[in-house]
Amino acid sequence: MKIRAQKQIIESILINLQPFLEKKDASQITSHILFSTQDNKCIIKATDSEIGLQIVTDNINIEAEGAFTAHGKKLLDIIRILKDDEITLELLDNTLIIKQKHSKFKLPTFDANSYPSFPNINDKPQISLDSLNLIQNLKKISPAIDTNNPKFELNGALINIKNDGTDLVGTDTRRLAIATIPGNNNEALSLIVPKKAILEIQKLFLDQIDIFFDETNLIISNENYYFYTRLINGKFPDYQRIIPATTKHQITLPKKEMVDAIKMITTISQEIKMTLLSDTIIFNSLSADNVEAKTELEINTGLNDKFELSFNSRYILDFISQVNKNEFTIEFNEPSLPFIVKDDNFITIIMPIVA
Repeated sequence: MKIRAQKQIIESILINLQPFLEKKDASQITSHILFSTQDNKCIIKATDSEIGLQIVTDNINIEAEGAFTAHGKKLLDIIRILKDDEITLELLDNTLIIKQKHSKFKLPTFDANSYPSFPNINDKPQISLDSLNLIQNLKKISPAIDTNNPKFELNGALINIKNDGTDLVGTDTRRLAIATIPGNNNEALSLIVPKKAILEIQKLFLDQIDIFFDETNLIISNENYYFYTRLINGKFPDYQRIIPATTKHQITLPKKEMVDAIKMITTISQEIKMTLLSDTIIFNSLSADNVEAKTELEINTGLNDKFELSFNSRYILDFISQVNKNEFTIEFNEPSLPFIVKDDNFITIIMPIVA
């Protein structure tokens, strides 16, 4: 096999494929990227067997058909140090030759026929959600998804498709984020998608996509990309039980002023006490050291009595970063009970810090 392409084309493809490679064991074929040809197009794949991406391009010139593998990180390192000019990749005697004018590199290869296959979409059911809406709402909840929880199901987002709408849910046990997509669905379905896959989906897909699934995989495809991830097998917590059925107080807050006040306190402490008075909100740092930060925001809360809430600032800031309007709502009952921040169809329930 022999192919030619401009440096920036190969480099861009290799960068997109890096998150899908096996990082711990360079002796595994899954640390390699597979290049192959079909119908005068170049197909490039990477997978660590849990998550995979295939890129199809006609921006690479094919001089000889075939297939080869190359260590993904080493190949990218070589491409990066070459000049902005055409690069040739050629398989000779089971060795990959990388050439550019007077520069030449060699990399070992695996047998391309041994490369892991991707799940196919034949006869698989399709999810009929508006894909742009889905991706935008996955972005809202992704900060709340846990990463290394021993309960594996918490390291992913729940996609809960119900007859009257779809809930996207993420939690790290200290907060619970729920984004709801209204709409009628023909059948109910629940999938848990790993956080890593959620983050890659947001980076890769900016237009309409086709989404397929089976018991073990979620597959997303468009004209150029074919992505798959293994689903998390487990039972997601009953998140609807955590949502307070009623709340005593509801206040509309200005987005920018709240962010400015909270960020001022975070120079001293991530943990904040917010004291709500009838016409003022006071922000104080919760710090064991002999340091203090304090600021105030003049706002009519409608409260008759003083109310205090203590919380991790990151949870509120993550929520506010996904709010498009100039204001949002906070709802609460007692200082020791979870409170809600809300923006239309997106809510986050936050556990307060209880002294």
